[in-house]
Amino acid sequence: MKYSMVFVALMTVIGLGACDRQPATTVVAVPGPAGPPGATGPAAQKGATGATGDTGTTGSSGAEGAQGEPGKAGGDTTVIVTPK
Repeated sequence: MKYSMVFVALMTVIGLGACDRQPATTVVAVPGPAGPPGATGPAAQKGATGATGDTGTTGSSGAEGAQGEPGKAGGDTTVIVTPK
């Protein structure tokens, strides 16, 4: 019985002591204004030239040409055709 009275008294002190405490205040840091922009960095170096591409395919045949003018009548010119 003597311990039960001490226990009840101790619980009462702890219970009332918790009621007297102030709530903990939380400090929140507020960010300031933004600073000035930084300096511009140096220009980048030019990259290497790429490899040469593959050769393209051969194009299609062209259209047939127009018919030529008819021949002219010869005078006293002789044409000799030799067989090959």
